[in-house]
Amino acid sequence: MTADAERPILFSGPMVRALLAGTKTQTRRVVKPQPPGLWMKPETAVITDHHGRWAFSRIAPNGMAVAWPRGTESIKCPYGVPGDTLWVRETWAIWHGGAFYRADEDGKWPGSFGDEPKWKPSIHMPRWASRITLRVTDVRVQRVRAITETDAKAEGLSALTKDGGRLWKYGVPDRDKLPGNDDDGWHWREWDADPRVAFRKLWDSINDARGYGWDVDPWVWALTFERVTP
Repeated sequence: MTADAERPILFSGPMVRALLAGTKTQTRRVVKPQPPGLWMKPETAVITDHHGRWAFSRIAPNGMAVAWPRGTESIKCPYGVPGDTLWVRETWAIWHGGAFYRADEDGKWPGSFGDEPKWKPSIHMPRWASRITLRVTDVRVQRVRAITETDAKAEGLSALTKDGGRLWKYGVPDRDKLPGNDDDGWHWREWDADPRVAFRKLWDSINDARGYGWDVDPWVWALTFERVTP
């Protein structure tokens, strides 16, 4: 294993629970910076993979491929290549030298431990406190709207039915695994029968305010992974 073959990656509480349940096996992260000149014309893009480095191109009027970024042959995926590992950062706290996780149980500090501590942001989690390690099995580059129904389901959405299986809807549940917005889940009316529509809502809740919403259709790193058994 090389020195940079293990990297940290951040996940929200609902996605941590999906990782633990085994329902999340993919994640999509924005490519930064986005390739200029390709933003409005995805059909002209040509993408090639060279051992973990990706070259973005567009087809010029003369039919020749023009590489981006100029002056460089390719860009490296910041999340590694198949075989590399990612250790998950999540909201956490320390008590008597041990780590506790905001995504667990009802998200509240166990009463027997006294006053609830100040939860620490995921970005500040050190490697020793991480409880989830993922092994990358596939890396793709695509527009976010190119996601399929199968891939949308693999993004950690839950599937529930209220009519005995005639209609299934996809969304993000509360900690009790049911719809509701009393903590970080979605109300039932926000769930959707189309997993791509549900994923769009999830994507926009994270990326729209940052300028990378679904309607913009940014390039993303599409990672597939498996959880490494502790």
